[in-house]
Amino acid sequence: MRTRTGIDRSRLDAAFKYCKTTSRHGGLLVLRHGHLVYEQYFGRGNRYAKPDAHSIAKMFTSVCCGMMLDEHRDRFPDGLATKVVTQELLPEAFPLIDPRVAEIRLGNLLTMTSGIQTAEFIPQSSPKPTWHKTAIVGGENVSLPAIASSDPEDNPVSNQDRSALRGRMWTAPGQGYLYGRDPHIASIFLRHVVGKELEDLIRERIATPLEWGAFGYDRHSPSGTLPHTPGESGIAVHATDLLRFGYLLLNNGRWRDKQIVPSSYVELCRKPSPFNPHCPFSLQFEVNADGHVAGAPLDTYFKSGAGGYGLYIVPSLDLVIYKMSSLPKDDSYDPCGSGMPVEYTPDTSRDSWEPHPFNQFLDGPVEGDAGVRRLLEMVVAAVVDEHS
Repeated sequence: MRTRTGIDRSRLDAAFKYCKTTSRHGGLLVLRHGHLVYEQYFGRGNRYAKPDAHSIAKMFTSVCCGMMLDEHRDRFPDGLATKVVTQELLPEAFPLIDPRVAEIRLGNLLTMTSGIQTAEFIPQSSPKPTWHKTAIVGGENVSLPAIASSDPEDNPVSNQDRSALRGRMWTAPGQGYLYGRDPHIASIFLRHVVGKELEDLIRERIATPLEWGAFGYDRHSPSGTLPHTPGESGIAVHATDLLRFGYLLLNNGRWRDKQIVPSSYVELCRKPSPFNPHCPFSLQFEVNADGHVAGAPLDTYFKSGAGGYGLYIVPSLDLVIYKMSSLPKDDSYDPCGSGMPVEYTPDTSRDSWEPHPFNQFLDGPVEGDAGVRRLLEMVVAAVVDEHS
């Protein structure tokens, strides 16, 4: 490994040990110079597991929008600057909750700067929320009270599409960043343009040429079944197949002799976007151009998912990393959500695992984006040929 790929195995072992302190189930996979140099799992993590990777799904919505713009460039000559709210292509938005909604562009949806704060559906029998959302304006945090609604129109399951467009405009499009349901709104627009579900488009345009195994979306819950592919979360896919997708991006959207994703769109994904001047979040990817992840190269870009999932691409090091994870006490490894059969015998030995109470002081955060960034730094430190 050290000679052929410039990787120090012992440092990857240390990174994997850290990974195990951040979640109950998971794994670590590393690809360098086209070689799968590391693949280790723990708990229910497994090469054949297909857990709900949560917000990892957002990057697929983005990439599919990039492919759509390339194929329909005559129809959408303004590209990402295309205004999306029209009666033809986003009828779910009408009547508008605010006149400013009409100014939302596709680039706003893909950088979380639409200005929409979606209403939180709370059944009448439940207590009203007291939490706040953190928005970012010009690099400064802004606290927004949650919008509670018991209106069935705001139910994100039974009224999946319309609920994403209800709530309020907390600011004009482009004037602030709020991590919300913008990617699902983008997927509605995409669905109307291409005439098929996002999952079907991924299967046809990405999964098939990359020779994925079975995959799906977590659409089933006790509250009901989502009528459409959720554009903001829920993809359930093998770890090695996610790594293949990362390798596709590393190679500027090219797989073998075929250009799958336009290279021009991949280039936009890996750098700051003019649609979001507020924080280092591009077209559904976190970008490190400002060096906020101090131990990673500036060209690194990645997407995290709830509970500590992360897919990372580091072009300057010819490196792809996947951190498989899990939410505390979640059921993301339960096949009932995606409806796909289990292909392996799960290791249940960590089902009752709890983080050490002092873990946050000794080994870093137990979960979340801070753990995702720390894991990235540890794997980058294992690359020894560029640093020796």
